[in-house]
Amino acid sequence: MEEVTRYFYTLLVSKGVSDNIAEYLNVVIGILILLVALYILDRIIRKVILNLFKKYASKSKNTFDDYLVKNNVFDYLSHIIRLSIIIWILPELFIAFPTAESYLEILFDILVIVLTIWIVRSILRTFRDFLKSLPSFKDKPIDSYIQVFMIFAWSIGAIFIFSSITGKSIWTFLTALGAMSAVILLIFKDTILGFVASIQVAVNDTVRIGDWITMEKYGADGDVIEINLSSVKVQNFDKTITTIPTYHLTSQSFRNWRGMMDSGGRRIKRALLIKASSIKFLSEKEIDNLKKIELIQKYLNEAQEKIDSYNKENNVNKEVLMNGRNLSNMGVFRTYVEYYLENHPFINSEMTIMSRQLAPTAQGTPLEIYAFSNDKVWKNFENIVGDIFDHLLSAIPYFDLEVFELDYNNKK
Repeated sequence: MEEVTRYFYTLLVSKGVSDNIAEYLNVVIGILILLVALYILDRIIRKVILNLFKKYASKSKNTFDDYLVKNNVFDYLSHIIRLSIIIWILPELFIAFPTAESYLEILFDILVIVLTIWIVRSILRTFRDFLKSLPSFKDKPIDSYIQVFMIFAWSIGAIFIFSSITGKSIWTFLTALGAMSAVILLIFKDTILGFVASIQVAVNDTVRIGDWITMEKYGADGDVIEINLSSVKVQNFDKTITTIPTYHLTSQSFRNWRGMMDSGGRRIKRALLIKASSIKFLSEKEIDNLKKIELIQKYLNEAQEKIDSYNKENNVNKEVLMNGRNLSNMGVFRTYVEYYLENHPFINSEMTIMSRQLAPTAQGTPLEIYAFSNDKVWKNFENIVGDIFDHLLSAIPYFDLEVFELDYNNKK
């Protein structure tokens, strides 16, 4: 090998060129020839070997090799061949320049370390993309784990690089790192907290990619699009992006709507404010008028029969309407609301359906509707709720009830 690398030196000396000039010219010519050879080799590798790998990946049914090509794993592996040739030839080429040879040796040791980290990074990214394509891993915080592995890889690489530059053993740096552990913990506090939080989020299944979460402190109200080591990205419904530190998902409260999305319906919990002065007992004539409403006709017949039977048995004086048992317009309307919801095509009849009267307030007596729509899509849900309350607000006058409205002129 030495005869090849020093061929031009021997030739030039034989032609009468001085030793020093011949040494320099020999190195320059050798480097030029090496660069040309590496360029030709690079073209061969790219045109032949890498193209073969890419064609094989495109034809195979397995998607893993497609992600290998996408993340340039084969490209980085091909650099090993060229780098190996350089490391093999340069020491021989610079044999007359020991100082330069030692510096080049350090430089190429560093390049080997960096190339190794790049290859590791590409392989990890390949696994990340492949796992994200699987349904069972699609909503898991894989990016967090990849980032942790890369931090360890770069940390180890940095130790090897410093060891190569200084010429000291790796154990010397590990001992120094042990002494600086407190400082390191302080510097990487957020990273460590994020890593621990990512594990807790994954193990406890607190948040998945695609979940709808609400965190008022950060103004987040939308879908989780990314979970990594340091932050969670939430795309709000106005298409803005909110970034939340990952460890805050374990240290602070937030609302995850996944339970609602996985359930059989989306909850409706809204109240009508009924004017208290409009609530009254119903006379027989008013009950007969309400029997024209088909939805509660059967209920009114049965209820009136039981009430009349009770009042007769107890000799109740019905000259005063409030004596004995009676039907009220509020009670009948409350029953009508439940029957209406039970027969509504977009209300899940297998989940809770309830119309309840809440404690009276200065703004009237609340009649709360509690039910679940079987369509959970936000826009559709709001349309369903709107239709329900449009109907109920229109139905209230039929029961001689009034909705409370604040009169700013009379303050009542």
